[in-house]
Amino acid sequence: MVAINCDMGEAFSIYRCGDDEGIMPYITVANVACGFHASDPVVMQKTVALAKKYGVKVGAHPSLPDREGFGRREMKMERGELTASVIYQVGALAAFLKAQGMELNHIKPHGALYGMASRDEEVASAVADAAEVFGVPLMGMANTVHEQVWGAREAGFLAEYYTDLDYRSDGSLIITREHIAYDPAVAAERAVRAVTEGVATAVDGTDIPMRADCVCVHSDTPGAVDLAKAVHDALKPHLS
Repeated sequence: MVAINCDMGEAFSIYRCGDDEGIMPYITVANVACGFHASDPVVMQKTVALAKKYGVKVGAHPSLPDREGFGRREMKMERGELTASVIYQVGALAAFLKAQGMELNHIKPHGALYGMASRDEEVASAVADAAEVFGVPLMGMANTVHEQVWGAREAGFLAEYYTDLDYRSDGSLIITREHIAYDPAVAAERAVRAVTEGVATAVDGTDIPMRADCVCVHSDTPGAVDLAKAVHDALKPHLS
């Protein structure tokens, strides 16, 4: 069985980012921004309430402190400082969940923090130290430092496949500053392959091993609602 997750709640003040309400019926898990790359208290509150309305589980989507760069620029932080930063962000979201009578489901780092943790044991361990405070699993990529470090921790690890990002032939993810549009039918077909066959297609056309406990759609991908619907419909027999 598989979950469909989406990075969302990334508006800020009067600025909008993605159609969260349009996507919500087609996902089972929401990764909600916690204020450091996007979102604010009102947006977090509204996003949690929206997830509750649609019966969607909620995880935290913490970032490096880089709102201007949308959390997609790498930064150097000491391990303790990074752990404290993640605890701070997740704690804020946990309070909004408590207000709605909901539980924190998981933690999934955002953008550059996610990419750095996939390669650097010290960064991955800093994030894991924060996750242990909340006793929830971390979501990341199989066959990377994510799985190596987070999979060894008691809270556990959830492997995800991206429907709207590309992979290199070595299995690493290509993280871009801005998302491009993807053909919903092709994305859905590839998501089914990742879930049922354990393979993904790299940018050079080769097949690479892929473990997928969940598949991800980004709310700021052009055409995200149509993409999410196509993926949802294709994976419906496999949804948890």
